[in-house]
Amino acid sequence: MKRILIALVALGIFTSLEAQEEIVLSGDELFGDLRARHIGPALMSGRVIDLEGHPTNDRIVYVGSAGGGVWKSTNGGASFQPIFDDYVQSIGKVKLDPKDPDNVIWVGTGEIWTRNSVSVGDGLYKSIDGGVNWKKMGFDKSERISSIEIHPENTNIMYVGVLGALWSDSEERGVYKSEDGGQTWNKVLYIDQTTGCGDVIMDPNDPNTLYASMWEFRRTGWSFNSGGTKSALYKSTDGGKTWNKIHNGFPTGKLGRIAVAVAPSDSNILYAVLETQDENKRGLYKSSDAGKSWTHLNSDFGLVVRPFYFSRIVIDPKNPDVVVKAGLFGSISRDGGKTFKGLGNMHADIHDILFDIKNSDRMYVGTDGGVYRTWDGGTTMEIVANLPISQFYQISVDNNEPYNVYGGLQDNGSWYGPSSSPGGVEARDWNVVGYGDGFRVLKHPSKPILYSEMQGAENVWRYDMETMSTKTVQPLQTKGEEKLRFNWNAPMAVSEAQPDRFYMGSQYLHRSEDMGGTWEVISPDLTTNNKAKQNQEDSGGISKDNSGAENHCTVFTIAESPLNENVIWVGTDDGNIQVTKDGGKSWTNTTANLPANVPDNTWVYHIEASVHGEGTAYAVLEGHTTGDMNPYAFKTTDYGQTWKSITTDQIYGFARNIQEDYVNEDLLFLGTEFGLYITVDGGKNWNQFTNNMPPVAVHFVDLQKKTNDIVMGTHGRGVIIIDDISPLRGITQEVLAKDVHFFESEPAIIEETSPFGGTATEMEFVGSNGSNDVKITYYLKKKHIFGKMNMEVQDESGRTLTEITPGKSKGINVVTWNGLIRPPKLAKGKSFAFGGFTSPRMPAGTYKVVMQKGKDTYETSVTLVNDPKSNITQEERKANQEAVIKLYNMSEQLAYMVYQIDEILAKAEEVKANGGSKSADAVIKELNDLKETLVVTTGDNYVASAEPQLRGKLANLYSKIASGFQAPSASELDNLKLLEERYEKARNDFSYIQSKRVPKMEKFMEGKGMTQIEFKSFEEFIDE
Repeated sequence: MKRILIALVALGIFTSLEAQEEIVLSGDELFGDLRARHIGPALMSGRVIDLEGHPTNDRIVYVGSAGGGVWKSTNGGASFQPIFDDYVQSIGKVKLDPKDPDNVIWVGTGEIWTRNSVSVGDGLYKSIDGGVNWKKMGFDKSERISSIEIHPENTNIMYVGVLGALWSDSEERGVYKSEDGGQTWNKVLYIDQTTGCGDVIMDPNDPNTLYASMWEFRRTGWSFNSGGTKSALYKSTDGGKTWNKIHNGFPTGKLGRIAVAVAPSDSNILYAVLETQDENKRGLYKSSDAGKSWTHLNSDFGLVVRPFYFSRIVIDPKNPDVVVKAGLFGSISRDGGKTFKGLGNMHADIHDILFDIKNSDRMYVGTDGGVYRTWDGGTTMEIVANLPISQFYQISVDNNEPYNVYGGLQDNGSWYGPSSSPGGVEARDWNVVGYGDGFRVLKHPSKPILYSEMQGAENVWRYDMETMSTKTVQPLQTKGEEKLRFNWNAPMAVSEAQPDRFYMGSQYLHRSEDMGGTWEVISPDLTTNNKAKQNQEDSGGISKDNSGAENHCTVFTIAESPLNENVIWVGTDDGNIQVTKDGGKSWTNTTANLPANVPDNTWVYHIEASVHGEGTAYAVLEGHTTGDMNPYAFKTTDYGQTWKSITTDQIYGFARNIQEDYVNEDLLFLGTEFGLYITVDGGKNWNQFTNNMPPVAVHFVDLQKKTNDIVMGTHGRGVIIIDDISPLRGITQEVLAKDVHFFESEPAIIEETSPFGGTATEMEFVGSNGSNDVKITYYLKKKHIFGKMNMEVQDESGRTLTEITPGKSKGINVVTWNGLIRPPKLAKGKSFAFGGFTSPRMPAGTYKVVMQKGKDTYETSVTLVNDPKSNITQEERKANQEAVIKLYNMSEQLAYMVYQIDEILAKAEEVKANGGSKSADAVIKELNDLKETLVVTTGDNYVASAEPQLRGKLANLYSKIASGFQAPSASELDNLKLLEERYEKARNDFSYIQSKRVPKMEKFMEGKGMTQIEFKSFEEFIDE
């Protein structure tokens, strides 16, 4: 008996645990129909790494971007579409199979122009269906693939050049060969863990001859070193089995990055651009004997500037004397490299050039600001206006309606633009508010003032949006003070408690109480102040490159607590998390309290001061600049005395930013190198958001408080918005245990403005607007597969207004209602009428949503509210609604009348055919005469259209009034009265014909045994 009792107790415990098992939604189940939308911009576009043309079809062009994926044009570069959105967005090389270029495409990921802010790749991909589907083909740890070459006769033979890791040692470098179409790979040229392959070039006339430039390099968070004794140019004539240096004519000493190209029309001619120790020996070298010997031709600035960033040389496929070198502005030679001139006016920083295969005067140029086209050999340039691959570092939002998004862009200044705009967010909607590399742009909480900056706090502008005047306001070194160290991406912050308060960070925290007019330092040096990491003047290696991008031991993030202005958090790029509780009088370094698995000096990329507790904050640390690709995100509730990790193995890629929800403390949004991750349980489980959201590097995340929109600044796809994430707040275990649960819906504002928009051409990018529709959000415990399921909107009396197609997926479903019911059914006629496409808008109020799921019925309610900014009175709205309903009803009654007329006419023709002309002729004549006053029966809807009759006049007046909100004008009311009179006359005329003429015809039909006239009911007619 005792054993049985124990067993029963154990069973009870097991059952209880099973009942309490946590329900976890993932992926599509969690996010349902929430979708991201992209607003660009594209007018300043972003960095382009690689351009690839189709070998026989000059209309097909591919673009590989620094952080925005792969784009394809099928119309000669007029417009582009993305084809790589499900994969890593940082691209190194795109290559087409020479035998099957329409179907087989290879993409090597990882940006190869190795500035400090480059994104990383994760391998090699292949498509066999023109870019619809992709398969990973290895090189998971390559980080950066620079080259892909394919044997033109046997495409199973391939070569891949791997530049490799930028920030750490890496075995996966060098030149690799496959003889089975990429299934397996052998390393055929390898130097060491610090030397990667910058280029692999195949001789276009001899596929066994290969050239490979090897480059020794390393970047850290505080320095860059290009060049060494291991950098070299190699040649193989046996398909990669053996390699030899081809330096005859090159200077002695260390070499840096080497650009190399083989002339397609004469493969004895090679060009190379060398980075050398001797400044006089740098520049362009030419070989006319396939690399046996080299001659130094030119050392123009445009050829030698920043070789790590500009290492691409391209030769005209038809003329070996025409050479183009990527560079600050781009250089072109038409005399075999002896002299160069600049390319046409376009964005600076040129990375790749593509000649059209049929016309060498037609070229494509990839820059830091997108793709440009030229039709005259580079003299004039035109930007491709629909590549939204802009690279934001930081973004912020204001509280305007619609709200604006502010942010700074890589090499494209600082901008702001609306989150939505009539016709979509166009190029003309964006406004520039800074130059150079743009970073943070912050709006003053209550004044029309913006703060913006360029790299290294070289300039910090206070911009008056009304007067369009600027003043530089950055803190400057003063007497007796140490030189200020500003990060390349210098931190700024504004105070919510004191609107004129403005913070900036160098190695100190600076505070201004007058919008940057005067500054005070309110901290000691908050960094490690490691002098060994402060030698930026020596950065660059063989070529000095002191751009300020390597400034280190600096403050990087600042966060004032929204609950207590005296609590301020500061994070530094050398690993310190500092906090003050007394407005800067004393500081505590909390770094030692981080978990032991965090490496020392890991960059503190972002601190988020919480609204849920004065001592609560989140810290995101980022170690990729030491080769550490792990995500680090921590939470404290005690001012940093303890930090708890909130990341899991579900997160792929290092993290840069975190945003908390202002309502639900467990709802968090994490921006990573490979997209956005969301948790609804405080970090226990994370899910990547992929609904119209590529795995692009998310550098910053903000939450718009009024709209509940997540706004992301991405480094490659511009600004991406997820509208209204509030449904995610309501996900609890109680909700997830239900079969069906409706989440609360925010009232939908009836949009009364109707400004004109949509001026962009089809070749320009237009950002999508958010929806103003009512959202009906609900959870299904199981996917609905069998049985009936429908949804309808009803008024308070239960009358059905419209039907909606419900989502049937397991998890979160979102359907919308635009506040409209079906447009009126118009009488059949030959003329076109907008009234037949104009739906009447339901007035403000509460409406029932009824969902029938099998035998069960579930209800919720939604609310429409009038625009609070509207100056339209309730009396005006009521007058509008009354006129709309009157015209709507008249239009449908007229449609029913014409239907009846047509039915009678059809029967009358039948009677006439049966010898009843005497009774039918009068009916036919009088009904046709009447019908011609009701609907247009002739014409073509265009220049031969007839004068509109009653149907058209009713519909036109209806569409005018129904499209607005104001009361009908006096003229419209007079017109309505006239149309009512015409309608009543038509009804009376029809009634007369029905009562006086039709009975005689019906009597004839009865005598002949013909079927009598039968009409559908009005409801049946309207619903068909």
